[in-house]
Amino acid sequence: MDKENQNEVVVFDTAKKIWSQVSKNAKDISPNFELEIHKKLLKLFQVGEQYHFIFNCASSQMEFVHEDILPILGYEPDEFSIHFMLEQIHPEDINTFVNFENTITQFFIQLPPEKTLKYKVRYNFRMRRKDGKYVQILHQVVTIQTDENGAVIRTLGIHTDISHLKKNNDMALSLIGLEGEPSYHNVAVLSVLNPTKEVLSKREREILELIIQGYNSFSIANLLCISKHTVDSHRKNILKKTNCSNVSELISKAFQNGWC
Repeated sequence: MDKENQNEVVVFDTAKKIWSQVSKNAKDISPNFELEIHKKLLKLFQVGEQYHFIFNCASSQMEFVHEDILPILGYEPDEFSIHFMLEQIHPEDINTFVNFENTITQFFIQLPPEKTLKYKVRYNFRMRRKDGKYVQILHQVVTIQTDENGAVIRTLGIHTDISHLKKNNDMALSLIGLEGEPSYHNVAVLSVLNPTKEVLSKREREILELIIQGYNSFSIANLLCISKHTVDSHRKNILKKTNCSNVSELISKAFQNGWC
């Protein structure tokens, strides 16, 4: 097994263990909650194209994915398993995704059973479309079914394409209180996997975005209040780090890999 496949197995196994904690190893319950699903859907405000899904925490399986996933990501609903979804998350975001899920699980474990349904989870990450390009996804999840002990059985998730709004790759976790419960923003993360180092530094990303917009080195230097020599050094480093031989290749890879 190569290193990439080994990492995928570690990510999925870690995530599965986390989800089994939030479900408290509870037995599955028949999903008689269509009305509740529609109520939850109406409460979630959307800011772009979106699709929704139902996830079973106890079995770590997708039970339903809406057909609207096709125009957004290019995937058929029946191919979008949880394992498949994890594989499409950007390599720089996947470990943070798992750490967010661990943080969320620990939060829900300490909640009284009557408050489990009163929180919405919200964070963002990059996901690869079928054409190979990455889009920024706003991931919002609410619990729609619990057992008598407050164990999370099923959740309703909504994925919204916010690429038109989100111009950087910073990830932030929020726990939004419903029905008068307090909200928590930019929540401190409880790590179980080390965050993956990004390919480019913050300054290199700034320069890359300006290159994509058509600015030359002189203009970039003026905009960022740095010397042209510094800009040229950053450009050389960007090409080296991304294994690109020219700007055209760099721009193409930037869009495919979500570097901008």
